Amino acid sequence: MKNILLIGLGRFGKHIAIQSSQLGHEIMAVDLDEERVNDALPYVTNAQIGDCTNEEFLKSLGIANYDICFVTIGGNFQNSLETTCLLKELGGKMVISRAERDVQEKFLLRNGADKVVYPEKMVAKWATIRYTDDHILDYMEVDASHAIFEVEVPKEWIGKTVGKLDIRRRYDINIMAVKDDGKVSMAISADTCFKEDVTLLVLGEYKAIKKCFCI
Repeated sequence: MKNILLIGLGRFGKHIAIQSSQLGHEIMAVDLDEERVNDALPYVTNAQIGDCTNEEFLKSLGIANYDICFVTIGGNFQNSLETTCLLKELGGKMVISRAERDVQEKFLLRNGADKVVYPEKMVAKWATIRYTDDHILDYMEVDASHAIFEVEVPKEWIGKTVGKLDIRRRYDINIMAVKDDGKVSMAISADTCFKEDVTLLVLGEYKAIKKCFCI
């Protein structure tokens, strides 16, 4: 469980509050808008109405006590940038800020953000990869060059084992799990035999996965 400070309760901030709550984290939420704060109350541990560009107000929150500070202010980049900078100056351990454009990401990283999230860009990339190929059922980026894909089993693999196909050496990818009727099995060995109507969770470089599965 982590102590989280969440600044900005627009749509993106509210989703972070909901997900963090489901994971059991302690959340302090802050926004200038009283209605947004009230809407978030079911999902957070505590909430305040306040201006996070005000240094004294931020100090009153005890910034150093939080494991993560999320800055999800939308529509006012100046406020987002000032808040990010102040959080770091006040001892923020991990400051994660939202960007809406590439240039904002650069400024945030230069002014205190440890990490930057870019929701629109991330979703666009996911949707493009997920829906432009019939073989891809899901996708999760690991870093700039690696990802985990959920893919259909190639027809030529059906009835053959991992060992016989020599997948890691031939294709430079890792079969992490087999998903069968919604149930995931990570007990993958050389004797694992592929069958129809299952999907695979595969880890590797984009180029290796695309080559292997003809994506």
